[in-house]
Amino acid sequence: MSKTESKTSLTTVWIKRLWKLFVLAFLLGIAFLASVRYGLFGKLPDTAELENPKTKLASEVYAGDGELLGKMFYQEDRTNSEYADLPEHLRVALVATEDERFYGHSGIDGRALLRAVAKLGRDGGGSTITQQLAKNMFHDRYDANFIEKLIQKLKEWFLAVQIEKRYTKEEIILMYFNTVPYGNSFGIKSASKRFFNKQTKDLTIEESAVLVGMLRANTKYNPIRNPNNAKWVRNVVFGQLENYGYITLEERDSLRQLPLVTNEHYTDHNTGLATYFRSYLAGWMKNWTAKYAAETGVKYNIYDDGLRVYTTLDTELQGYAEKAVADHMAKLQKQFYKETKRRKRDPWYTEDRRGDMIADPDYPERMMKRTPRYRGLKKRFKGQQDSIDYYLNKPVRMKLFSWQGDIDTVLSPMDSLKYIKQILHTGFMSFEPQTGHIKAWVGGINHKHFQYDHVNKKSTRQVGSTFKPLVYARGLDDEKLQPCEVESTGPVIVEYGNGKQWSPSNSSKVPEEVTFYEGLQKSINTITARVMKRLGPNSAEVVKQTAGNMGIDESKFEPYPSICLGTMDISVFEMVGAYGTFVNEGTFVEPIFITRIEDKNGNILEEFTPKRNEAIRKQSAYIICKMLERVTMSGGTAARLRGSRFRIPGGASIGGKTGTTQNNSDGWFMGITPNLVSGCWVGAEERNVHFRNTAYGQGANMALPIFGKYMEQVYANSEMNYGRGDFKKPDIEMTIELDCDAVEGEESEEGVLEEEEIDDEDLY
Repeated sequence: MSKTESKTSLTTVWIKRLWKLFVLAFLLGIAFLASVRYGLFGKLPDTAELENPKTKLASEVYAGDGELLGKMFYQEDRTNSEYADLPEHLRVALVATEDERFYGHSGIDGRALLRAVAKLGRDGGGSTITQQLAKNMFHDRYDANFIEKLIQKLKEWFLAVQIEKRYTKEEIILMYFNTVPYGNSFGIKSASKRFFNKQTKDLTIEESAVLVGMLRANTKYNPIRNPNNAKWVRNVVFGQLENYGYITLEERDSLRQLPLVTNEHYTDHNTGLATYFRSYLAGWMKNWTAKYAAETGVKYNIYDDGLRVYTTLDTELQGYAEKAVADHMAKLQKQFYKETKRRKRDPWYTEDRRGDMIADPDYPERMMKRTPRYRGLKKRFKGQQDSIDYYLNKPVRMKLFSWQGDIDTVLSPMDSLKYIKQILHTGFMSFEPQTGHIKAWVGGINHKHFQYDHVNKKSTRQVGSTFKPLVYARGLDDEKLQPCEVESTGPVIVEYGNGKQWSPSNSSKVPEEVTFYEGLQKSINTITARVMKRLGPNSAEVVKQTAGNMGIDESKFEPYPSICLGTMDISVFEMVGAYGTFVNEGTFVEPIFITRIEDKNGNILEEFTPKRNEAIRKQSAYIICKMLERVTMSGGTAARLRGSRFRIPGGASIGGKTGTTQNNSDGWFMGITPNLVSGCWVGAEERNVHFRNTAYGQGANMALPIFGKYMEQVYANSEMNYGRGDFKKPDIEMTIELDCDAVEGEESEEGVLEEEEIDDEDLY
């Protein structure tokens, strides 16, 4: 064989080998693609999953006026939009920036892919919107080696093709915007609210450009954290819109000159409107989903399944309530500090054997031993008190609440506990008694620092004199008294049980004789006791029965006539519901806070209506309303409500009742109008901590101003119907006389405990 022939033969052999290698590589490539496609490297979603993509949707909470109150989510704040909500400039900005040939390909853009490979991604990646959707919807993102990244990319290609087969381009755009991440906010609807406090449909072209630009890198182009970067990428989006003919060159240049304007609306569980209510609602919803699953077999997750919860809250009234609480509690706290400073003593007390208040120096140490910190140190040092005390008194950096803003300071745990225990708290609720709809719920002063809710049924405190109207109501129902009847305020003995006796005293000097009208107006203990005496030896039982009919848990009552002075612990929620009975012609209507719950598709899962119960006679209810109205007039313990401090219209039908408990530990006020009933409690976390001076610690000073500040905002809103009109007189023949002209206009006697006069300047 010649040299030439030998060379030709060798070339032929190598060509055959190369072809074999090529065919083998091709077959291996096909096999590799097939293995990816059919799940050898991890199963791909099946057709059913593609047609019903599962994403975590935050449940939305709506107020009664349709406003979004907040969301329930665990890690992802995600809410879906409708296609009609996406403005055109938002859609075209996405296409121009992320996938200019979106409407021309079937999931994979070959030209973009070749460009990305040739330029090593310097001019952008080759992923289409559909591929990005596949990644957003069906894959957890992770850092991986080259092979894993390749497999991941191939999966996205296969999924993108399947998505294109099953969905229209419009549906793909919508799903993309519903699944794209913006930090912990997922979906364009959440991002619009988060960065611009807007509905998606209301986004301007420049706001749309910012949100589309953020898709390159959420943190780097975040308009709140990095506004310069966000403005730069926004202008890049404008350039892309001009490049592809969506806007003119002049429009692009004009838009680039606009300043970057944001309106941050950060959504978490400690910010926004009605934080305490939303927190309570989340717990209530967990119980509801468990009950619903038991009854229907269908399970819902409040954080993932996009439920829509429609509540009864009114955003205007809720805002008024929160403002009233903040305004008054900041001033009251200042009062408390002022009294403590003046007395040069810590504000925690106990009682001696005679019932007098004395200092309680062991209080902080006793409270510290209840804390997780103390238990942790005790376990760590095996009970060695010296080591425990060292760390309890060692300064550390911390943030503390104040009404002037968070305090970033260095303080020992013991000193921080002493500071925190002096903070005064409150619970306020307002509802419409005719419908049962709760309109405002303020469970505390700051949900970030103090998450205990002071409104719900489980949160109870001693109610004091606010309970007295329920006693009078039973007396009226049983025809045991007339409002204008004169009665002695002197000592009274009430018998109960097997010959047992109870005899209360008045808090200070009172007239020798008063009408029952005045007895409630001035909150005279012995007059309330005389009502109990008239109810007979089972007075505690019959009053408990009435209270139970008015929505108060009967298990909270002990069989003693002293309950007439409010010695038991009851919640703000229950007290407000009970007072609603007076306004609602004797019918108790259970306060409710939800009207309906829907699934993510708008299907109603359950609707809610309040329970109703005929609790007392119409006549009795109306008379109590008129008696409570007298409490707010001259001579009443709540007379300051109609004074110059609050802008309450002179002729307004408004009533109320103050309450002050043992040693000023609890201050209450219950307020009624013809269609709005509200209740407020104020006090420290522990009952040992309280005002020493009753002038400050009484309900008229601690709680009444919150109601006053709340109602003056209600009355100032001429478009709001709440608080207007007169208490509804029953359309029946009245058998109880209400005309007490002989005692009208009498001034309050000096020394009535619950309405001690103090200088306005000393108040605040």
